[in-house]
Amino acid sequence: MNGTLRGAVFLETPNIPTPNRIPVTQQEEIQRRRTFAIISHPDAGKTTLTEKLLLYGGAVQLAGSVTARKNQRATTSDWMELEKKRGISISSTVLQFEYSGYHINLLDTPGHKDFSEDTYRVLTAVDAVIMVIDAGKGVESQTRKLFEVCARRGVPIFTFINKMDRPSRDPIQLMDELEAVLGIRSCAMNWPLGNGPEFRGIYDRAEKRVHLFERVVGGMYRAPVNVTGLEDPIVRSKLDELTYASVREQIEMVEMAGTEFDHPQVLKGKLTPVFFGSGVNNFGVQLLLDRFLQYSVAPQGRSVARDL
Repeated sequence: MNGTLRGAVFLETPNIPTPNRIPVTQQEEIQRRRTFAIISHPDAGKTTLTEKLLLYGGAVQLAGSVTARKNQRATTSDWMELEKKRGISISSTVLQFEYSGYHINLLDTPGHKDFSEDTYRVLTAVDAVIMVIDAGKGVESQTRKLFEVCARRGVPIFTFINKMDRPSRDPIQLMDELEAVLGIRSCAMNWPLGNGPEFRGIYDRAEKRVHLFERVVGGMYRAPVNVTGLEDPIVRSKLDELTYASVREQIEMVEMAGTEFDHPQVLKGKLTPVFFGSGVNNFGVQLLLDRFLQYSVAPQGRSVARDL
């Protein structure tokens, strides 16, 4: 219990078809594995997103709420008494689960700067990271430090702009800040429909479909989703006229002038796919998980020098 990296927590995923359950070749087994960590500034929502990924991965059946910790169960990866009292992660945990044919190793690392050395060591073992940004605050100091660790190793970075259900900054400004502050180009994989109390869902650019979400009290269960087109009257009825017009304008701007998705550049750590959502309300979490698994890579061979 006193080690830097605790033993793996094996979480079985019920009722999810997982191909290749029979013995496979070593190469096939490697190709279905994904090992990643989540990085962020404290309170950006890293621990919440960790638990929601486990929820959507089928590893847990009921998610606890970080913001109502006293009245609900503690977050799965925050196991120590001090973590529970302070509401932060202070040591690293390996969480393993099966999802959609993949064997996933999620390394939950401390976000607080007082425990950052633990995080730096863990980041040498991952093949990709998900970087969580608070939509109301943008890029913060600890995020910059952790990003630099990943950038030096050329680790693929996927960005989740969180807390869109709260008053947030303009999404275009948030993406511009990624390049201005972190020096990495960004590509919007989806787009938010409104923000704060008016946040209603996201527009999936690849599928050109709108995912309308319904709130789930406490975010304990998967959020019901209604998938439809941007022109559907249902979408227009969910948004006020000004918000709908603004969303249409922003999407058109991104389509015309935004950075195009370039998978090889993502794998080199030069381009970050950006996803919008709300971890605590389960908005956009499954799309993030599905796209991450689609575009991340299996464990790669690396030299010792690369990690020093």
